[in-house]
Amino acid sequence: MKHIYFILVLAACALTASVAMQAQDSRRTPQVRRGADRNRERDENKGLPELTVRAQQMNELMTQNIEHARWMRVIYRDLNLLNEKNAPMYYPTAPINGVSNLCATIFQLVAEGKLPAFEYVDGYEIFDEAHLIDFKEVLDRFEIMYETRTVDNQPRYIVNDSDIPSMEVKSLYAKEAWFFDQNNSVCDVKLLALCPFIYLNRDFGEQRSPMFWVRYEDLRPYVMNTYIMTSNVNNAKTFTIDDYFRLRMFDGEIFKTENLLNIPLNAYVPEDSIQFEQERIEKQLVDFKESLWFKPDTTRLLATDKKTKKANARAQKKAAKESAPKQTNEKQSKPKAEKSAPARSIRRGR
Repeated sequence: MKHIYFILVLAACALTASVAMQAQDSRRTPQVRRGADRNRERDENKGLPELTVRAQQMNELMTQNIEHARWMRVIYRDLNLLNEKNAPMYYPTAPINGVSNLCATIFQLVAEGKLPAFEYVDGYEIFDEAHLIDFKEVLDRFEIMYETRTVDNQPRYIVNDSDIPSMEVKSLYAKEAWFFDQNNSVCDVKLLALCPFIYLNRDFGEQRSPMFWVRYEDLRPYVMNTYIMTSNVNNAKTFTIDDYFRLRMFDGEIFKTENLLNIPLNAYVPEDSIQFEQERIEKQLVDFKESLWFKPDTTRLLATDKKTKKANARAQKKAAKESAPKQTNEKQSKPKAEKSAPARSIRRGR
């Protein structure tokens, strides 16, 4: 009987131990699985975060409507990123502590499918679905290394940070519109699109090639909270990338204006006169903006200036007289001439 009791106790202990081990495994297994899934999800979703609803609403509020503008002129500028004013868009050339330059950010957004990019068509910019780029073709054309993964039954191209050609992109095309909206009494400049240019060493030297066009309204939500350093003296990051473009802190030469023939400046202006043509266009834009505001009559201004000048001259003369020492102008009395007595006649009366 004791043997039977001892056997039952051993069986109960073994059963309790197995249940405890199963419970421990049941507690640990989901944690390990969740950690593995989390790491796998982090690797697959590596990149910039998705846009929040607030960021989308802010972008819509900041979008400038130029459809009803009564006057508009489209300008194309060439931005040299090696220039000191444009250097905030070029540095750092390699990602440092999660900070990337503008071109690396654009490239990463396009690679992740978050930013639509359009083909560079010589002379025209067509932003529709028919002209969306094939990102694989862009990677192959510029010999950029990448990995291919399938996410949601769609191919996805993964480019390491070291393979992003952020150092080779040394210039940008910027398309902007100077406009005047009479309904809202607004005269402003709107950045429409950007096109990065990559510089590659070929057999015949360094070759400059356009990559693609991106609309700035699609890019702005991702860079409106990205702070950058804009000065070599003040190293504080006080401006965002959106501030940099909205406040027009960059410097770019005009190489084309939208015209009926759709030709650049060098097609109808001699090479030695391009700079004068660029300055003339800049002056036209400034003169148009100044001509919108009311100014008083010039004849009244001229008369007022004359009166003011005369009053100032009188005041200066008066002040000079008061400050000068007084001079004694006493008149010296001259002696009065003595009256001569009347001469008496010496003739005697007869």
